[in-house]
Amino acid sequence: MGRGTSRNIGINVSHVIGFVCLILIHARRSNAFEFSVGGNGKWSAPSDNSSNPFNQWAERMRFQIGDSLVFTYKPNEDSVLYVAKDAFDSCNTYSYISKYVDGHTVFKFNQSGPFFFISGVKENCLKYEKLHLVVLADRSNKTAAPSPSPSEGGPAAATPSPAPSGEESPSPPAGTVEINPTPAPTSETSPPPPSSSPRLALIGFTGSIAAFVAPSALLFL
Repeated sequence: MGRGTSRNIGINVSHVIGFVCLILIHARRSNAFEFSVGGNGKWSAPSDNSSNPFNQWAERMRFQIGDSLVFTYKPNEDSVLYVAKDAFDSCNTYSYISKYVDGHTVFKFNQSGPFFFISGVKENCLKYEKLHLVVLADRSNKTAAPSPSPSEGGPAAATPSPAPSGEESPSPPAGTVEINPTPAPTSETSPPPPSSSPRLALIGFTGSIAAFVAPSALLFL
């Protein structure tokens, strides 16, 4: 076999390996999801004040570390408060960890455990514009403090006070900052690990492609 042929085979193998790596990277990035609060992203007082539709929606979802929650509202009429459980229960709009007023808040979950959000308008909170959800534990057991990612379409108000369980506070994104030194919510018991999901199926599929393509490339050697 000549040098030219060997060189071409080497180049083809490199292309195959690079293609497989790109698929694996894409699968890893697509492992995180962006949830629109309530299913449509609309953050406002429910028309039916007899129950909390936001909590009912959250109970049907499976949030994991790396996922994001999107709140959409009119910035001059409402806001999002990330609060502790006591403030959530009492609709205390003066005791919050972080306040967001940009109108399109994207909050990223970087640790497992319970999260509590209420409207910055007390009357709205009393009408069940409030959300309690639980983020499932990371399978790698890696945890970090929660930090909202920069919002699209406007500045985000961030910089939480000390994070739950004594961990490091998140780094604030650029934009308006409002701080209220209130202790973060304590951790609650995390729910059992999730069953198989589309995320695992995607990773298994990309692994099958790599297992099939690599041996095929070796036939040229």
